[in-house]
Amino acid sequence: MSLVQHVSALEGVDRAPEQVEEEPFEGAYEGLEPIHRKISYDVFPQPAALVEDKQATLQYKVSSAKRLAQVVITILACWFASGVVFGYAALKPVLVAQGVYRDLCAADELEGELDTCYSQELRLNLFFTIGSITANVSALPVGSILDRYGSRVCGFAACVILAAGSLLMAYSFSNPHFDGYIAANFLLALGGTFLFVPSFQIANAFPKHAGTIVALVTGAFDASAAVYLFYRLLFEATKQTFTPDKFFLGYTLVPGLIFLALVTIMPSHDYQTPHQLEVKIEKAEDVTRDIHDSDDEIENYNELRQVRRERAERRKKKLRKLDNVLGDENARKLREQQEEERQATSAVWGVLHGLPAHKQMATPWFILITLMTVLQMLRMNYFIATVGSQYEYMLDEERGAQINNFFDIALPVGGIISTPFIGLLLDHLSVPSTLATIVLLTTVIGVLNSIPALWTGYLTVILFVLLRPLYYSAMS
Repeated sequence: MSLVQHVSALEGVDRAPEQVEEEPFEGAYEGLEPIHRKISYDVFPQPAALVEDKQATLQYKVSSAKRLAQVVITILACWFASGVVFGYAALKPVLVAQGVYRDLCAADELEGELDTCYSQELRLNLFFTIGSITANVSALPVGSILDRYGSRVCGFAACVILAAGSLLMAYSFSNPHFDGYIAANFLLALGGTFLFVPSFQIANAFPKHAGTIVALVTGAFDASAAVYLFYRLLFEATKQTFTPDKFFLGYTLVPGLIFLALVTIMPSHDYQTPHQLEVKIEKAEDVTRDIHDSDDEIENYNELRQVRRERAERRKKKLRKLDNVLGDENARKLREQQEEERQATSAVWGVLHGLPAHKQMATPWFILITLMTVLQMLRMNYFIATVGSQYEYMLDEERGAQINNFFDIALPVGGIISTPFIGLLLDHLSVPSTLATIVLLTTVIGVLNSIPALWTGYLTVILFVLLRPLYYSAMS
């Protein structure tokens, strides 16, 4: 799971101090001028002017039906391709049944009831680890490409990389002597990042409903872990005749359909951000724009009035269209008030405003949260990779398989169910309270995961699949 993929805000509001104070903390952000910034993932960010000058699509120039279709396509694409590598727990039994890395085992290691050996387990877990690391680290180069070239270029890259990963995986399964599994999983993870990170931009298609769209996209990412689950069920239902090489060869249809959607339905340029729309609204509300210098050349007063009336009508018509997209003045004020209430609830909003990046990264806020994130991501991805093995060791093979099967279903379902509640929780809890809740849940999961009982295994899985999306959203 990539933390950066769960940053759901499309742009942020910061405060620009008129002058740097020696004590930038208590009350430092009060009364300062608000500035709007589009969140950037670019490792080497461009000047703000270059970002603002990028060509963008005006929402009202595209029909609502087409924009809705674009949102649905984006959600479906994320559902089928953005995070399939995190369904490893469901795919692992298929890998074992197909004898992947079985050649690493000695003959005496496979005697008795053991299906795998130590060396095979390590290599299979490396298969998942490479995919997990790729999903996290690749967000940096993908973010840079997104900021510089837009979502469309990232989408085309995702299609090519996902297709290459699928074909390489299919070839590896059809040729037992060729080991391309890890490289193929790397490509599937990288392609998923290229697809998912830009997907949040589609929320600008309907700025008034951006929060709902972001929640759906995030839920689709969590649900994508179920792709391998559905395949494993099909693999078992066909008595292992629908082999992985057939599945991954057929899976190339997914990037193919995404490519087709990109060239036919999806926007050629990202939609304008709420801040860009607000700038246009301010211009459309400016009545002085009805008067041009060229008016001095019109001698007839009635003709002058007619020209200015036509300009005013065009300006008002544009304003009505912008209001339909972003909401009227009352709706915008309400959203601003809700944002201020959320910031007040956080109890720490603005604590680092006015500090340059290198000073922000030297504070306990950044250092401790980064350390916590590193440890938690290690624990979570380790649990995903070894949940079945852990409970087979603590209980027995049959009950370990039961918990693993339950986990395969609970992981995507838990992410989908918890997504809307996470937004409510983060809006109404302060940052210290949220962190305390996460620490408490993490501790409880750690304790339950150490108790060798079937009921604690199920409870551990339930709490884990609820904590996972909460943690990534809260940390973002």
